[in-house]
Amino acid sequence: MLIIPVKDGENIDRALKRYKRKFVRTTIKNQLQERKYYTKPSVVRRAQVQKAQYIQSLRDAEEV
Repeated sequence: MLIIPVKDGENIDRALKRYKRKFVRTTIKNQLQERKYYTKPSVVRRAQVQKAQYIQSLRDAEEV
């Protein structure tokens, strides 16, 4: 849970802006989206391997 202390005389819009910034930085939004649907561990592993292969192919292309 995010806690944003509001200072005396601080505008509520500024406090909301700080809250939104903190919300994005803590990646809570991404975690909620990931938990929305269940993904099998094998699918997660396959996606990681494909991402690693893609990144490696980019690095190999840079070397040539």
